Amino acid sequence: MKKYTTEIKWGLIFVAMMLAWMTFEKLAGLHDVHIDKHPIVTNLIMIPAFLVYYLALKEKRDKDYGGVMSWKQGFISGVIIGLVVMVITPLTQYITSTIITPDYFQNAIAYSVETNQSTLEAAEANFNLKNYIILSTISAPIMGAITAAIMALVVRRSAPKATPA
Repeated sequence: MKKYTTEIKWGLIFVAMMLAWMTFEKLAGLHDVHIDKHPIVTNLIMIPAFLVYYLALKEKRDKDYGGVMSWKQGFISGVIIGLVVMVITPLTQYITSTIITPDYFQNAIAYSVETNQSTLEAAEANFNLKNYIILSTISAPIMGAITAAIMALVVRRSAPKATPA
């Protein structure tokens, strides 16, 4: 377990960042007054997500691998972070949906029906806690692996080549 201390730490940091982001979205009105802008603005979460992965893999490289890390090592580390996030995701989604923004599902259903984006039945099937827990739990390791693959390219570092004497 000690071998994965960095990944567990950064998985928890990622979860905290997600909860902070959901709080930001709620405070910005993206879950009610400005719900029409939510589908676009919510994608900006990629910026802090990439930053968290960058900092995590950089720490892994510098502390655990002595400043040298292959793409594969970085990718595996990032995937483990994604798995940590996945395990905590049902709780995170529950906190988001019941404490941070308890009216989001009702607002999203009403908006999608009012704008003819969905029928009431389809909107109710889409916007509910059970569906969001399932979708977010499935997407956490997938998005984590994609983010890890990209950030591992950025953070990887080879051992310095020996110079001939």
